[in-house]
Amino acid sequence: MSHLPPDEPSPARGFGANAGVGVTADVDRLLDHAATELTRRFADAVPPETVRAHVRASYDELVASARVHTHLPVLAARAARQRLESLTANSGARMDQTPEVLFVCVHNAGRSQMAAALLQHHARGRVTVRSAGSTPADTVNPAVVEAMAEVGIDLSAAFPKPLTTEAVRAATVVITMGCGDACPVFPGKRYLDWQVPDPAGRSVEEVRPIRDEIDRRVRALLAELVPAT
Repeated sequence: MSHLPPDEPSPARGFGANAGVGVTADVDRLLDHAATELTRRFADAVPPETVRAHVRASYDELVASARVHTHLPVLAARAARQRLESLTANSGARMDQTPEVLFVCVHNAGRSQMAAALLQHHARGRVTVRSAGSTPADTVNPAVVEAMAEVGIDLSAAFPKPLTTEAVRAATVVITMGCGDACPVFPGKRYLDWQVPDPAGRSVEEVRPIRDEIDRRVRALLAELVPAT
């Protein structure tokens, strides 16, 4: 059985009517391959045309906000996978009762990345964790990557992702971290606003106490969501 690879999908046939020569053809082949792999992954829950639409939408959103377009098809495949997981959770296709937490900040390059990585690390599969940005940056803050590496968490492959309504709908808890009114509000969701300093423009030494404060909050949240038995 084929699976979506964690890194770069291998080329396949062209994606849509825009396939041609050069860079455009390469992008379309990669997006087509990603759509094929995700169609297999979500075969019991999502129609193929919906999968393809999410792959293309994810790519278009990343292109609109990115200044560097290297590896965007790979990032689009990952973002589409997360969107489809949220979509299946919304439709009831996911039957488990695992809590889902969405961390949102402006650029998804610092606070929300640290919070998501820390919760995933401590939860060890007991919580589904996502992060997103209302205006995603191109890359994760290097000082944040270094500060997280100091505590044994590798963010070198992490990337900022756009905020989607599907992700908000799927979440049990939505935690905003300085994104203002950009996060949509849906009835019945639990919303928390964590007032944590923005690590943007700060040194690793200045990021460490921010990381530690987020870690404290994450541990407290995990104790609420998954009480010790």
